[in-house]
Amino acid sequence: MNSALIIGLVLMVFIFILLGIPVYISLGLSGFFSLLLLSITKNTPLALGVMCSSVYTGVSANTLLAIPFYILAGIIMNEGGITEKLINLALLVIGKMPASLAQANIVASMFFGGITGSAQADTSCIGGILIPAMVNQGYTPEEAVGVTASSSTCGPIIPPSIMMVVFAVTVNCSIGSLFMAGAVPGILIGLGLMVVVAIRDRKHHFPRRTESFTKEEKIKILREGLIPLGMPVIIVGGILTGVCTPTEAGAVAVVYSLIMSIFVTKTVKVKDLWGMLLEAGAQSGAILLIISCAKILAYSLSALQMGTIVANLFLSLTTNKYVFLLMVNILLLIMGMFMDGAAALIILAPIFQPIAASLGISTIHLGIIMVLNLVIGAGTPPMGACLFIASKISGISVERCAKGIAPYLVGELAVLLLVTYIPMLATFLPTILGYAV
Repeated sequence: MNSALIIGLVLMVFIFILLGIPVYISLGLSGFFSLLLLSITKNTPLALGVMCSSVYTGVSANTLLAIPFYILAGIIMNEGGITEKLINLALLVIGKMPASLAQANIVASMFFGGITGSAQADTSCIGGILIPAMVNQGYTPEEAVGVTASSSTCGPIIPPSIMMVVFAVTVNCSIGSLFMAGAVPGILIGLGLMVVVAIRDRKHHFPRRTESFTKEEKIKILREGLIPLGMPVIIVGGILTGVCTPTEAGAVAVVYSLIMSIFVTKTVKVKDLWGMLLEAGAQSGAILLIISCAKILAYSLSALQMGTIVANLFLSLTTNKYVFLLMVNILLLIMGMFMDGAAALIILAPIFQPIAASLGISTIHLGIIMVLNLVIGAGTPPMGACLFIASKISGISVERCAKGIAPYLVGELAVLLLVTYIPMLATFLPTILGYAV
């Protein structure tokens, strides 16, 4: 009975999403129907009351305040011209390497990921400048989209990361430890994509940068580029030293971005702040609304004992942790194609974490694997948000965008397998820094 209801719920969510119903409504409706059915068949409290409490508790954790702080800091920096500065810094780092602009695109995404922690923001900001620039240089639109959308996966992996905050709150683990664990995999993703570009360049002979920066230009680019990179240093450094919590580090990052943008670079005026606050509120509200509605569905699945059912299913198939991780990867890659990453974490993390712990898999390692899978899903059809953003910027269809990103998915999946089966890649850094993994 419960198994049939669970399958029906999951199918209901996917059907709602495929029909174009917003994700938060799809999650909320599915959860409501299941709770209503439970209240009728098992004489449990009225579903509406549970819905209200689930929505509230879903976003009441103080740690979730880090999300609007990180988003606001990123918006302020971006309004201050951060994107152009980071792209110039990436071009300086890449120099005259083959496929220079494509390689700089990836490096810029790695820099940008340390500021926004969002794949969608990365695709929008970096892609808005570099997709047209790459096409003008002679890259095909598909290639430009493939490089941009795939490299945006660095954003939620390299700290700070909004999705890691969601995972940490869901399973009650250390955000600082997750941030540190994401650094090496995030860099590996960038390096892996750069290798794919280099391999493809041998066949397609992408344009190569020929001009050089003057000494004065180099100094200016370094000076302007290092200012925004000070923000992730503050966030990570504050957490590492114990001076502040992740939420407090986000607040400090907002102050830093305001001081830099208003008084140092003078690219933002005080009158612009209201619009930035509204934008940050809208973006944060969308994420938190998805989280709160996902809580409704998570509560109903918990009431149906989904955790026990899934655990018994997995453990009946295998007790080998490596096979378990492979099954988790396959499931999450599919989920990421259809569902928002934060919602998937809210629903699945409490189910997978106890199974992983029973098999001797670190919670921090599991968190990195889950986030990495779901972020890759953001760039895959049919519902990948990054693909739709890149399609709008480039003016080509989502199908053509998917064709462009396909070669780069191979590089991402290779890194995913490395991180999955070599746990030290994720746990090494937090371990030497004294965090529990």
